[in-house]
Amino acid sequence: MLKVKIQKINELAKLPKRMTEHAAGYDLYSCNEKDMTIKSGEVVLVPTGIAISLPIGYEAQIRPRSGLAIKHQIGVLNSPGTIDADYRGEIKVILFNFGKTNFIISNHTRIAQMVVSHHESIDFVITDKLDGTDRGSGGFGHTEH
Repeated sequence: MLKVKIQKINELAKLPKRMTEHAAGYDLYSCNEKDMTIKSGEVVLVPTGIAISLPIGYEAQIRPRSGLAIKHQIGVLNSPGTIDADYRGEIKVILFNFGKTNFIISNHTRIAQMVVSHHESIDFVITDKLDGTDRGSGGFGHTEH
């Protein structure tokens, strides 16, 4: 099991939690003393009150919660957001209200989920020709019939 250091930078913060044993994502909770309102079409930056220290070679992806999306049309605007291994600031989530009604965020509202993933450092190698594939350079929607 990967060990990730976490710091509560606000005493009101709630630690991320997996809702089922095999869930990939850990729910992130808002950390706000007063209710926040996201009006229809509005973007807000929601604090979580926590910071993490990831090992080198890992990132945390901040993703929308499907329940908020289907029930309230609330999503993570820059989905997935990325937390790099060298970032030590508070995790904040950019939420967007795609719906027609306002949405209230109370303290400890589950606002997003965080998935920690391993990634590789890469060394780009300039070439005149790439390896061939059946797809080739077929792009957006090329497999639709």
